[in-house]
Amino acid sequence: MYERNAENEIKNDIIEGRNAVIEALRVGRSIDKIFIADRRKLDNMSVTHSHQGVIALVGVNEYCSVEDILAVAEKKGEAPFVIVCDEVSDPRNLGAIIRSAECAGAHGVIIPKRRSAGLTAIVGKASAGAAEHMAIARVPNIPTVLKELKDKGLWVYGAAAGGSNGLWDTDFTGAMALVIGSEGDGIGRLVRENCDFIVNIPMVGKINSLNASAAASVIMYEVLRQRSGR
Repeated sequence: MYERNAENEIKNDIIEGRNAVIEALRVGRSIDKIFIADRRKLDNMSVTHSHQGVIALVGVNEYCSVEDILAVAEKKGEAPFVIVCDEVSDPRNLGAIIRSAECAGAHGVIIPKRRSAGLTAIVGKASAGAAEHMAIARVPNIPTVLKELKDKGLWVYGAAAGGSNGLWDTDFTGAMALVIGSEGDGIGRLVRENCDFIVNIPMVGKINSLNASAAASVIMYEVLRQRSGR
């Protein structure tokens, strides 16, 4: 058991792929070693199995606090725009959400400590380096955090099929947190109870839902569109 845990810790401290490694270097991430060219060694180390011929062994990427995320918004002179992931367990989905959050101008991402993907190599790879630029907080309890955000003046929007607020008709221009639910069960009951609005994405095809990362991206870009006045 110890050897397996140790191996997992090592694999959690690597960054794979050209873009992800370049972004880590660009932001000054602490890097111990960079491995290139030796295909056999890289294949053995790889978690994602798509390392593109380069893997970096890095120092611990520390999580920030929720206050740090709000400070990012304050420093930019912008209304807070926070993404909250409620038990998103697929690391590729979490990485994709972080990537969209960075591209759409979100100030940070909040994830729970339990029943959620963390900042692993696969998440870093899926984020295409965006995890190096995004403030990410890991908290014990999502409902408690939502209450704290509401006390600080943020509106909380949950994304869920059947929500009473249509995406195109909802005002996202104020201080806000967007909650994305888990891949299978969506937003949990207690989390949903702490949302001010439940937002639905229009569906006109035969499939009536998007996966977590796709839904997050659609809503985030509607937020960006409204905030940029377009």
